[in-house]
Amino acid sequence: MNITPKTDRARQPGTRDASKFTEATRVPLWDPEVDDILVCRQVRQETHDVKTFVFSAREPRAFRFYPGQFMTFELPVEGMVSRCYTISGSAARPYRIEITVKRVPGGPASNWLHDYMIPGKEVTVSGPAGEFTTDATADKKLLFISAGSGITPLMSMTRTACDLSEPTDLHFIHAARTPADLIFHDELSLLISQNPTLKVALTCQASSPSHAWSGFTGRLSLPMLHLMSPDFMDRQIFCCGPGPFMDSVRAMLAEANFDMSNYYEESFDFGAETAGSFDEPADAAPEISDQTFRVSFPKTGHVVECSPGMTILSAARAAGLLPISSCQRGICGTCKSRLISGEVDMQHGGGIRQREIDQGKILICCSTPTSDIEVEI
Repeated sequence: MNITPKTDRARQPGTRDASKFTEATRVPLWDPEVDDILVCRQVRQETHDVKTFVFSAREPRAFRFYPGQFMTFELPVEGMVSRCYTISGSAARPYRIEITVKRVPGGPASNWLHDYMIPGKEVTVSGPAGEFTTDATADKKLLFISAGSGITPLMSMTRTACDLSEPTDLHFIHAARTPADLIFHDELSLLISQNPTLKVALTCQASSPSHAWSGFTGRLSLPMLHLMSPDFMDRQIFCCGPGPFMDSVRAMLAEANFDMSNYYEESFDFGAETAGSFDEPADAAPEISDQTFRVSFPKTGHVVECSPGMTILSAARAAGLLPISSCQRGICGTCKSRLISGEVDMQHGGGIRQREIDQGKILICCSTPTSDIEVEI
């Protein structure tokens, strides 16, 4: 009997060549050096003043990011402003970017997003970037603590862990003003039912007439923390929320004699330095001469002397200017400005593309003059 090997058989009508199918449907990676346009695909109302915006690239792209990282959005407000928003979606779902934004009274960027960002609208972005991340699927005990919209990076970490595998041992504490302000409440309940090693505890400062509440009530305190996560002293803690909230968490942990080498936090309060995540060795300091340089800001007419090692952002503040900035480490790109003339030493952390540098743009938070300069901020 003559048997034809399977590899020699002709394809039957209606079948496809798997190798060609794979090649034809391969999705390119998002390249932060080249790609910079996202298209809004969906808007979801999370609470009365919080929305989630879902984006993807113009053409199919796969995003590669760590849960907890952020992207910087350039929004057409008052000319143009840059704002950092944490990616709230799962890193295990690489074909879209989600950000979850609370409407801030008087906040130009958040109000513009809530009022004008609709499906089909495009926005210019940079990133992803950021160091506040962890692997919640690793064999270690974790405790996430968040308040308000500070839930977004920790929700990204939790969603990623649940998508990839069951979290090993994860406790998640979230604080809100009222039950009506609990972001992702229904989704967290679903994740708990599907992942037995995920424990979630919620607390609200006050009740809400429109929402029944039988959980913890009041501000997060040390006795409450003991009830929510009895073994918190043995865990790595990741915290994100408003500055005063994180201050109170640090004070609470200090009172408990918690080992703060196991504590990491993140904040994007504009004008404040971003709190660190993992400690990393500092880069070698650049050589600093004893020469001062003139820094001119033509838009305002200010001219200041910049001392050795002083950044342009510090010089601007010394002149009484208040340029928008966030991380102060050259990561977020919020303080991107145009260098009109002169030379600088810029030690950035990825918050600016090479093509933007070629166009004369700099990050003033991490640039020190090496000559007299003019900067448009």
